[in-house]
Amino acid sequence: MANSFDIEKSLESLVDKLTGWLNSLIVNLPNIILAVLVFIIFFFIAKWVGKIVNRLLIRKVKQDSIREITIKVLKAIIILTGFFVALGLLNLNQLLTSILAGAGVIGLAVGLALQGPLNNSFSGVILSFLPELQIGDWVETNGYAGTVIEINLRSIKIKQSDNNFVVIPNSKIVDDAFKNYSRTERSRIFVDCGVHYDSDLEFVQKLTVDTIAELFPQNGQEEVEFMYNAFADSSINFTVRFWTDAKKNYDILVAQSRAIVGIKKAFDKNDINIPFPIRTIDFTNNLNLSQSSESKQE
Repeated sequence: MANSFDIEKSLESLVDKLTGWLNSLIVNLPNIILAVLVFIIFFFIAKWVGKIVNRLLIRKVKQDSIREITIKVLKAIIILTGFFVALGLLNLNQLLTSILAGAGVIGLAVGLALQGPLNNSFSGVILSFLPELQIGDWVETNGYAGTVIEINLRSIKIKQSDNNFVVIPNSKIVDDAFKNYSRTERSRIFVDCGVHYDSDLEFVQKLTVDTIAELFPQNGQEEVEFMYNAFADSSINFTVRFWTDAKKNYDILVAQSRAIVGIKKAFDKNDINIPFPIRTIDFTNNLNLSQSSESKQE
């Protein structure tokens, strides 16, 4: 049979192919070893450069997230450079061109498929270099409040006052407003109260301002402000506001508590009444019971 399968020729062809690969491997063995050594050297260079950059950034950059992201990006660039240099030593220029072309196509596809995670990653880079938000700050955002524990390329971790952690995606922080208590040394505190309608309002105002000013000394142009704001059901209400050192919500709560205790003691000492809601129930009954019983008998 003319077209019958020839096993001997197939085996000879396979042996020739394997022999050619082996000869090529032996010929290129020095380049392969050199390429592997170059890649390993670049890997250790990346670690060494990362340590040096970390030491330099510790002195100039206070925020840990900036240092971490900068070092990771720098290491990735050095390792990729070593990878491409190793491919060049193996004379794989065509493969290198194919890898770069494929990386472009794959990068486009991955970018379209992972818009959410990539958005969080870019938002994480923005937040890492944002001076208004740093690790250790007390912030309120997206309905949560707490201390910023970690800023990474995906999310921000916040520790709430109840000791629970909240992880918020970076994109939500960038797109939404946040309130940072730690960016200012002094905060204005608000306390609401009310006094009886029979009270001397001018005396109440002076007493309250003096009490608060003694508890919380005001700096520079700061002052204790007092305003009546409502005729309520049982009292005339007012708001007093003042400045104090406060860099987190706990400091504000402590200041409000001190102010309330101080005002209550001052009012008690001067016989100023802080009223509570009073309801009057009228039990007057004009119905004559004797007349009611006679009308039933008829």
